[in-house]
Order: sequence, then structure tokens, then C-alpha cells
Amino acid sequence: MPDERVRIALVGCGNIARAHWRGIRYGAPLLEVTAVVDADADRAAAMAARTGGRAFTSLTEALAQGDFDAVDLMLPHDLHEAAVLEAFAAHKHVVLEKPMAPTLDACARILAAAEASGRVFMIAEQSQFWPDAMRIQELLAAGAIGDVIWARAFFFDPPESSGSVGNPADPIPWRFRLARSGGGISMDGGAHWIRPLRMWFGDVESVMATTGRHVAEMEGESRAHAVFRFSSGVTATFDALLGAGPGAPTEDFRITGTAGEIVAERGNGGRLLLYDAAHPQGEVLLDSFAGRSDAFGVELNEFSRAVLHGEPFTAGPEHSLGELRTALAMYRSAKSGRWEQVAHD
Repeated sequence: MPDERVRIALVGCGNIARAHWRGIRYGAPLLEVTAVVDADADRAAAMAARTGGRAFTSLTEALAQGDFDAVDLMLPHDLHEAAVLEAFAAHKHVVLEKPMAPTLDACARILAAAEASGRVFMIAEQSQFWPDAMRIQELLAAGAIGDVIWARAFFFDPPESSGSVGNPADPIPWRFRLARSGGGISMDGGAHWIRPLRMWFGDVESVMATTGRHVAEMEGESRAHAVFRFSSGVTATFDALLGAGPGAPTEDFRITGTAGEIVAERGNGGRLLLYDAAHPQGEVLLDSFAGRSDAFGVELNEFSRAVLHGEPFTAGPEHSLGELRTALAMYRSAKSGRWEQVAHD
């Protein structure tokens, strides 16, 4: 039916929920928010006022009393498994913010529950839909810079965006606690930079990495440097840094080929440039990365179309294990001082 929509509950009303709500409002017309859930009643009420959904303070309460077909889970990583299993048991479709879970064992249980439920299950990884990442994929497929020689990715998280919505009883962000996050910057925000590399070069086969901590209250790594070997034969460096202060302009990605370079600049709103024989000073292909925020709507629209029409995902939930496996291999390498294989089923 033309007016058919998926009723969805937003579970977790922190910063990422506001990004998802914007994506639903402007980019996912087949979704309708009918419930919001947060343990903090004030935060739930504020999100209810934004969205028009009914406020609840627990997922259990929402599943018992709410009116929705699907849940959008945006919770600390240690809560993912229990929330997903509870939602599937209630016969709800699930979209879950990355990572699927902090451990591969937990991911295996989640995938088994998804299969048994017969419901739609999606891992939200917005960088799969970044305009610059997709444009780079097209350029590489077209041979715009010849054969790729090497690549670099640099994830820099400025200090003001490194935390999460605070708990007055515990001012340390949950992302800084290993028991909650399962890892540091590589497993968390760094995954958004690993996904595009995998889009372009295939799975990461092996890793050599070092990690360190310069943020005293953060239990996981706040900096990491790694070399990735991909199934395609390409090698790339990956750097992740939680800023301790202001950072200089840099680039998110640089890809060097036999016939030129592609550079995704980070400063001044972001630009994508192609350097080749016809444009030795660089051709600007995108003059802003503002469109990255639209990726939330693109992914959630894809979720709604999978629920309503059975349309396939650009990347299924199993694909998201690649970022987790890569981060876990980095942690093993940092301890062993050796190249570590990235396991693939």
C-alpha cells in the first residue's frame, strides 16, 4: 500500500538517537517513530517531544505496552546482545548500531537469534553510505588512478566529541570503560574508517598494530597505528587518535595509484579531490562532506524497505563482523608485536 509504514521504537536517546531521528525525518519516509526508550526519564521525554513517540524507561516496558513493528537500538555495546535477543523474542525487526557486540561469541548468538526469529536484522554502519566513500568506490572501479599502490586512513576524534551523554553519578563516558565498550577507539569510531577501506579493497587479511593510552580516564586505547593487508593485495595504514587538544587540518583518506591520487580532505567541511594527468593541481569532486549526515537516513530507509518489501541490504549484518575482527586483530598484534591474521568464516 502507498501509505504503508514501519512503526519503530528508538531505544537509547543519546547523541546518536538525534542523528537517527534526523535521518528518519528527512531520509526515511517509510518509518514512523511511535515509541522512544531511555533509562533516563527526562531524556526519554525530550525525545518523545521531538518525535511524537510514546516515552518508556525500559525496553521491557516498551515491548509490553508500546505499538511498534521494529526497534532501533542505540545502546552501550555491553547491552546489545540482551536487547537484541529481547526484541527478537517479541517478534520485532531490529536495526542495531555498530558494533554488533564487543565479542565474536556474542555476535554469533545474535546472528543465530536473528535467523531463528525470521525478522529483518540490520547493523547500522553509516560510512557504507557516505557520499565520498561511494564516489571513491566508483572512481577506483573505473580505474581513475590506475592500479592502487597503497592507501591511508586517519580517524581523528576531537576531544569535544569523544564522550557521550553524561550520567551525573558517573561523569566518565561509558565509551571509556572497557566493560561497557569492549575496546577503545579502533573498535568504536575507527570502524567508520575501516568500513570504507573494506568497500574499496576487500577484507582485511592481516594486521600489524601498536596502540597506546594518552587519555587517563579511558581504559581502552586512545590512539592506534596499524598496517592492513587486504585480500586484494593492497596495503594501507590506519591511524586513529582521540584528540587531546585542537588538531591541524588533515585528510580522512589518501589513495595512491599508478596514475594519480584520490584525497578526502578533512578540514573546512571536507573535500574530495582527484589528482590525475588532466588535473595535476587536483579536481574537486565534492566540496563538502555535509552529506555524510544524510547517510543515517539512507541506511534507515534501506532498513524500512527490507522490512516492507524484502529488498536486500547493501551489506548484511554478517559483513559488519569485518570491522570487529580487524579491531580484535589489532589488539592481539599490539600485545604480540607480530602480524596477526584476521579470522574469516
